[in-house]
Amino acid sequence: MKRLLCLVMVLFIIAGVVIALQPAHVVQANTCLETPNTNGCRSGLPILQYQQLLDEMVLHQEPDVRPLPTNETELLRFAFRRLTNSAGTTFYDGPNGNPIGTIDAGFTYVTVGHQQDGWIEINTGQWVPETDTTVARPSSFSGVLVNPEARYTMAWVLQPVRPSTAPGIAENPDEERLERYTRVNIFATANIDGWDWFLIGPDRWVKQVYVGRVLYIEKPEGIKGRWFAVDLYEQVLVAYENETPVFATLISSGLPEWSTNEGTYQTWARVRNGSMSGAEGQTDFYSLENVPWTLYFDGSISLHGTYWHDGFGYRHSHGCVNMSITDSYWAFQWSADGGYDKPMVYVWASGDYN
Repeated sequence: MKRLLCLVMVLFIIAGVVIALQPAHVVQANTCLETPNTNGCRSGLPILQYQQLLDEMVLHQEPDVRPLPTNETELLRFAFRRLTNSAGTTFYDGPNGNPIGTIDAGFTYVTVGHQQDGWIEINTGQWVPETDTTVARPSSFSGVLVNPEARYTMAWVLQPVRPSTAPGIAENPDEERLERYTRVNIFATANIDGWDWFLIGPDRWVKQVYVGRVLYIEKPEGIKGRWFAVDLYEQVLVAYENETPVFATLISSGLPEWSTNEGTYQTWARVRNGSMSGAEGQTDFYSLENVPWTLYFDGSISLHGTYWHDGFGYRHSHGCVNMSITDSYWAFQWSADGGYDKPMVYVWASGDYN
């Protein structure tokens, strides 16, 4: 269950509600959770506090960030297919040719070379029926260049939701639905029955499970220059230049049975494109061609680009830190451009993500 981590801003906590204290703008505590819109309350806050925050919410409707443009060149550099035959896939020496090998059924993606008469060449001299494949379309998601002086914590919406008018109540059917990957500011936090609720706009609250927050940390001892912090709890990566946050994005770390290890690591290899595979002969067998922009940091665990899913913000991998192709290209180049061919990676958890 997600728990609140108090970072960056000074927080004032009374009656289960946390309000950010802004410069020259002190917000009083409230006791309006039981009667969110009556008895001098508005949206779960005392009316005076709500009015004070209303100006801020109007002035800061969107996070103070600069979205990284989607790297169309990288997204189109390869064409990928997933092998989908549940009995395994047979390779042929040409269209309608002779069988020359097989690969077991599993989580297998290949690179398309040539296509001819319903056949696809996946490696030189290896052809498979097109009917044994499905097209893989890389995600166009990308992170943001951040302003370290921004007044409010930013978050991405992880799944479509209609905000509630007060913390702890049902979604408001009259509210416009927030779509996945929408960026929002967090102006206040309330805890209801062990769950955090975030105020993201006038009369607009969302439960913590719907968002992934960008939380900053102090530079760990022994790290310098350009480095990456991976928050397993929020599923967010932040790139830092020494103490200064520069970039943030959603990632996908290891699933519970293959959890990404916490700790401080130095990357040991950089691979522009490479193959990854594992669990051969098992039900979770996987084989991935041309995995782009890889930074290995914990043995075979790495930061790398991902073309086979769009599940950023949720755990999805065998331990690696999945990034969108746009983001992985940026991280790969940015670290090298700063003179850090082997940048450090700090993996941590801002809450209990198990």
